[in-house]
Amino acid sequence: MISLQHIQKKFDGKTVINDLNLQIKQGEFFVLVGTSGSGKTTTLKMINRLEEQDDGDILIESKKVKDFDLQDLRWNMGYVLQQIALFPTMTVAQNIGLIPEMKGWNKQKVAATVDRLLTEVGLDPETYRSRMPSELSGGEQQRIGICRAIASEPPVVLMDEPFSALDPISRNQLQDLVLMLHQRLHDTVVFVTHDMNEALKLGDRIAVMSKGEILQVDTPAKIAQNPANEFVKEFFAHSNTELNLFETPLTELVKLGFYQKSSASEQLATFDQATPLTAVMDQLSREKAISITQNNRAIGTLTAQNIVAFLKNSC
Repeated sequence: MISLQHIQKKFDGKTVINDLNLQIKQGEFFVLVGTSGSGKTTTLKMINRLEEQDDGDILIESKKVKDFDLQDLRWNMGYVLQQIALFPTMTVAQNIGLIPEMKGWNKQKVAATVDRLLTEVGLDPETYRSRMPSELSGGEQQRIGICRAIASEPPVVLMDEPFSALDPISRNQLQDLVLMLHQRLHDTVVFVTHDMNEALKLGDRIAVMSKGEILQVDTPAKIAQNPANEFVKEFFAHSNTELNLFETPLTELVKLGFYQKSSASEQLATFDQATPLTAVMDQLSREKAISITQNNRAIGTLTAQNIVAFLKNSC
């Protein structure tokens, strides 16, 4: 679907993206995660040519992005930012319906789409369609921004840290909303975040970036089990979270059912159920599973997939 081949990018003579290669599959939720300055946002912006690469090629459905008409390219990509930048002199309905109208949809179809999307994001159409952006909360503005990005049902949606400025409750709600909409639309989403917990919750696959390079691309479970290097391992294990999930004792995972009740093999490393998650991550990076014990008696096994499932459920 989207192919980045040997991408180089410099700012003021300094290399910020170095020989980046990436394949994003059609219909997947793909997350670029990394610390500030890792190059993740620059990579995202090159897909819709908000930034131009200095070398290499970016292809969408085997066609180079530089060969697209720029307006057509962007009309067929949704784009959601941290600061959503709704048009302040347009109503909610006008903001959402802008691209469909520009693409020639009839008024009835545009109006029906606006009302359906408002309903899907939990905003009553009668109440919200005529409101101005200044009358909305931050979370409401972000919901409208998501509606605007997907109103014409583009095959690709780019999202650049869209929830990082929101409170934890709003952020969690909007993460769930984006997943629900993605499952309905089957679009290809490229999502940028600095939060590994958010990446774990949303991503079908995750690319971990640092200093303009991709360190590892894989599913959340495989990254948890086999981090490519120490940076990936530490970034995964010590990602920021208000809930401090990696300090959760294994007993909590057992209580919630995120483990296997099967008898443990004698060859597995054993950890008491009071052990925090962070203390077992190193072992699970080398082994497929560990044994959980209670009073020196095995009560089941734990895998990296179990941990990822717990984190996705908790984020």
